[in-house]
Amino acid sequence: MRQLEQIFRTAGVTGRLHAVDIDTGREVGLGADEPVVLASVFKVPLLVAFHRKAERGLLDPGERITVPAEGRPGGGTGLSAMLDEVTASLRDLAYLMISVSDNTSADALLARVGLDEVNAVLADLGLAGTRVEHSCAELFTAMREDAGAADMAELSQMTTDPGVIARLRVLDPARTSRSTPRDMTRLLGLIWRDEAAGPESCSAVRRLMGLQVWPHRLASGFPYDDVAVSGKTGTLPTIRNEVGVIEYPDGGRYAIAVFTRSIGTAQNQPRADAAIGSAARVAVDHLRAPFRGDGHHMTASPYVGGGGDTPRPSRQDGVHG
Repeated sequence: MRQLEQIFRTAGVTGRLHAVDIDTGREVGLGADEPVVLASVFKVPLLVAFHRKAERGLLDPGERITVPAEGRPGGGTGLSAMLDEVTASLRDLAYLMISVSDNTSADALLARVGLDEVNAVLADLGLAGTRVEHSCAELFTAMREDAGAADMAELSQMTTDPGVIARLRVLDPARTSRSTPRDMTRLLGLIWRDEAAGPESCSAVRRLMGLQVWPHRLASGFPYDDVAVSGKTGTLPTIRNEVGVIEYPDGGRYAIAVFTRSIGTAQNQPRADAAIGSAARVAVDHLRAPFRGDGHHMTASPYVGGGGDTPRPSRQDGVHG
């Protein structure tokens, strides 16, 4: 769609997008099958794998673990920003991982679930273009190595340099955790139709995605009390993403995945953030319009089913993996 291209161009980003009506399969896309960097969006498949492993009795969501103060990965939210040892249940760590994109909680869960398990779940769900390659700690270690930074503070300063950006492996889909916009909307559809795991597990995943606090990307395109936005952001230098589901009071449910990469290297890029919401709104409006059947941007496919409702988010994003 030219309108989507214009939104991204005006914001100074390249954008890849896929949106689908969860109940009819009508879709719209821009680069929907191109590989993209997941960043913290990887936490959604990790959450699904966590619940599927719990369903098999291989872990207890209520198990309490102690996370030491030392050795936490970067990130300014959740346990990653705390100074002291914390003891919490696995399910509460999952809440922090999704609601505020806490990297420390994500790594604690990943250690219990296992990287191989996450990728096995992705394969079982038919998401061939999606793979999780590393933990948050490993991601930040790779960034420091590539940049030649001594610590996270120096890394933050260095990642405004285009020369440093060009060296970062984590910004290359071939060398980091990756997916495609279509894979991510397929995963969301499976979650919302209770097909990614058991109904209780899918309901738990929907609940946590509905508790995400950031309003400035997907949610900015749907500023209405009666429209629910459930999502998960992903942020790295020049990378701003969000995947989520938009639910209307008339029962319409739309899975959408937007992945962007900015031309500029500034850490704060409100135009890029806003473009995600604007592009999502255009895509969803297109899906909600009468079906034209022109065969170019919108197609029909047969999947139906599922349910779920969630509250809408309400705060601001931090910088995270």
